[in-house]
Amino acid sequence: MEIPYTVTARPDTGLWNGKLGIWLFLASEVMLFGALFTAYLFVRIGAEDGTWPDHVQDVRLGLCNTIILIISSITMVYAWVALKERKFNNYRVALAVTILCGFTFLGIKAYEYHSKYIHWGFFIKAEDMDKYLPGLQKMNAFYSAIPSQHVFEVRGHLHSDPNSGDYVIVPDKQPSYLINFDKSNPAVNADKGASSGSEAASDEEATFTIARNDVDRFGRLLPAYGTYYAMYFTVTGLHALHIIGGIVVMLYFLGPGAAMYRRNPEQLSNRIEVTGIFWHFVDLVWITVFPILYLT
Repeated sequence: MEIPYTVTARPDTGLWNGKLGIWLFLASEVMLFGALFTAYLFVRIGAEDGTWPDHVQDVRLGLCNTIILIISSITMVYAWVALKERKFNNYRVALAVTILCGFTFLGIKAYEYHSKYIHWGFFIKAEDMDKYLPGLQKMNAFYSAIPSQHVFEVRGHLHSDPNSGDYVIVPDKQPSYLINFDKSNPAVNADKGASSGSEAASDEEATFTIARNDVDRFGRLLPAYGTYYAMYFTVTGLHALHIIGGIVVMLYFLGPGAAMYRRNPEQLSNRIEVTGIFWHFVDLVWITVFPILYLT
């Protein structure tokens, strides 16, 4: 039995089945991601001054992933055009490049997730910060004041076992794109105290020691550490699942599904168009995620 309207348009909608189905599906996806973005907006607006993490993400990696997805959208369109022009080999090359872009995106995202897992954040009590501020400034390290909680946040890679005594970390550096960097609380005298940092021969290996008694709390940069990280992993994790789903579909049409070209090339073209619509939506979601989570 032949299923109707797989190639020709339905008379009631002007769309063939697959295209109508994908638009209905994307309507639900808009509500899903729209709800997440709205929740993030309200949580962000309601956060107390200084409590929302500053410059947690590597903007360069986020920008790189944005460019990769934009390129993948172009190659996805070219794969569809190649089918329309009955250039099967060009179609396979373009679809393979799109899949490669998807895997590259996931690889970069996995690297970012791993970086969060091995990263630690320490909230230093404000009254003890005068001992650490000169060392942090000397090392060009990034720190953030949270006045409402009377603490300063310092992030970095843990260099020693936190159960062995004081915390020895390799602190995050001040991002190069920050201008007139000054996160110090006016109540803290930067001229007091001695530096607690100890710089090694290589700047990347410079370590900084924080006394255990001066730390209010600490933890890995994972959802349990704060609301921002919970939102970040929820949104980007859900987006990554969509990327994986798109890759699985494209792998099918690159492999066994490509046999449809010999039977009905126009039907394969329609299915690639539907896949492309989904892929463009996933790209558009990331273009929204990038400024919200990386640039604010």
